[in-house]
This record gives sequence, structure tokens and C-alpha cells, in this order.
Amino acid sequence: MKNGIITIEHTADFREFDEIIDVRSPSEFAEDHVPGAINRPVLSDDQRVEIGTIYKQHSPFHAKRIGAAYVAENIAHHLVHSFDNRPKNWRPLIMCWRGGQRSGAMTLIMRKIGWDATQLHGGYKDYRKLVVGELSDLPRHLTFKVICGPTGSGKSRVLQALAQQGQQVLDLEELACHKGSVLGVLPEAKQPSQKMFETILLGALHHFDPDRPVFVEAESRKIGSIHLPDTLIETIRAGDCISIDAAFEARVDFLLRDYDYFIAAPSWLNSRLNELRNLQSRETIERWKDHVNNGQWAALVSELLELHYDPLYLRSQNRNFTSLGATTNLATKDLTPAGIEALAEQIISDCSTPA
Repeated sequence: MKNGIITIEHTADFREFDEIIDVRSPSEFAEDHVPGAINRPVLSDDQRVEIGTIYKQHSPFHAKRIGAAYVAENIAHHLVHSFDNRPKNWRPLIMCWRGGQRSGAMTLIMRKIGWDATQLHGGYKDYRKLVVGELSDLPRHLTFKVICGPTGSGKSRVLQALAQQGQQVLDLEELACHKGSVLGVLPEAKQPSQKMFETILLGALHHFDPDRPVFVEAESRKIGSIHLPDTLIETIRAGDCISIDAAFEARVDFLLRDYDYFIAAPSWLNSRLNELRNLQSRETIERWKDHVNNGQWAALVSELLELHYDPLYLRSQNRNFTSLGATTNLATKDLTPAGIEALAEQIISDCSTPA
């Protein structure tokens, strides 16, 4: 560290500080931030836009003068309302977008007060470089056991059951707030930004013991609007596959339970079906909408599996997974909670048995 400025080389180093203060605007912070950081902006979103406009259209000097007044006022507010109870030996890390004027102003004032405040060199931009770099390397040090099976096989529920039994689980759909298909949008659940997803993902990967397997569901490169990092998807696709071979009727029953929120929102479901119009004929889409409008849920789910999801699954598996020749197959006619629990127990037993 030099002159109160530090360069961080690993994301784990952020834990050395008592608190991480992100002084970027609320919208910048909402898109992504260091885990555990708190947002104490020195410029609001509106103030930031205003200063930028003045800088470009009028005068950089005028913009800096007005900006300095806003920064001073906002820092004073935070000192009175946010940091009034911090002890003298408090060691915060202060960061902004590039490690420039915004974090520099906050750091300077805190150090004048007597706190051992440190400014992050490079700011959020350097933090992002660390995240991207670690995501390109860390997955290679893990061993993945990949839960495969066509739509409706209960893969995500099996992952949850494995986690409850103490296994290491990477639930990518949970992290992405999406069930991974056109109809996988969760009601009233917004997906994180791509950058925030990668921050959350890296945190999950850091918690895994590389000497133990990590169970994960077979995924495409995209989960909703989220792109999976290349290194992660390539390492997963080289993993051992555990395929759930569930009876068709059990899959239909499972989906009717797992997607029950669609039954309460038929108009929303019909709007999602429209997203399939480039993959299915107009007549097929209209028939499916009729099933929705008439409450023929079992017929709808059966046709979606037969005509859409199962063909997609077969193409995806044959294209993406290199270990399918040695896949472990688990047949079941029961995808009730008890059946899911039994599948998890069987997977743990099979993985702990020497080959």
C-alpha cells in the first residue's frame, strides 16, 4: 500500500478489511458489486448525469466545481448518518469505478478524521478483471458430477436433496433465477445482471473443496439471459454424467407440481408459448394455447415434452457431453419428494462405491 492506495491481486483479499464502502451511484452498485460491500454514493444517479452533461456541453471546470459541492455534501451526510458509530481503529476499503476522484475524496476525508481508510487502485474495473480471471481458472480445479435427464426428470430437486445430505452442489439455475428454458422464467423474479451472476458464481466456486466432487445439472451455455463462463461450461461438459431415466408419466406429474404457478397465470403462460413460434408451427402453438384456456394441463405438458423438450434434449446431450458413453443411468417411476430423496441417496451411494 502506498499513500493510502492499495492494489488487490485476489478477490479473497477483500476480506482483510473491516468494511467495503462502494461510493459509486446506486445504479452502478445495483448492477454488480463486491460481495458484502455497502453503497454510500458520493454522487446520486441524477447528480452523476448532470455533472457529465455539464462537463461535455459546457465546461470541465464548471462541472468539477458543482461536482465537488455535491460530493462534499454527500460525504458529510454519510459521516453523520452512516459512519457515526465506527471506532477509531476502523479499517474500511473505499472504491469507485476506476479508483479515481470519488473514492479519493472519501478516503482523504476519512484519513484526515483518523480512520485507516484505504482507496482501491483501479476501483470496480480492476475488481471485474479479477472476477473474470478467476472464473477462467477456478473451475478447472474442480471435479463435476453432472445430473442429466430430459425436462421433468427432477434434476434441480435432486440437486437440492443432495445438498441437504451434505454434498457439494452448484445450482446454476438458482443462481441465475431461471429454470433454464423458454418456459423457465420465474414469476416476479428478476434475473441478476451478467456481472452480478458472475460475482455470485465465483463466490459459490470458492466455497468448494477441490478434493470432493461437485454435483451440477447439465445446462446449455445460456440460462435465460445469463451466459455461463466458457471455462465452467467446458469443465462441466467433461464431467461424469448421472442420467435420470424417469417414466414419462412421472415426468408429467412432476412438472404439473413444479410449475403449478403457470396454472394461476394462464395469460402469462400463453405469452411465453409465443416465444416458441420460431420452433413450432402456428397450429401447434394455438393448440397448446387452447389446452391452457381449457385447463387441459396434462395434455399440454405431454405435448410440450414429446414435441419440443425431448427432441431438444437429445440433440443437446449428443452434442455437448463427452462422457455419455460411460453414463450412469438411474431408472425411476417416482418423482415425488420421497422418490427424489431416494434418487439422491442412490447417487451418493454410487459415487462413494469404488469403480
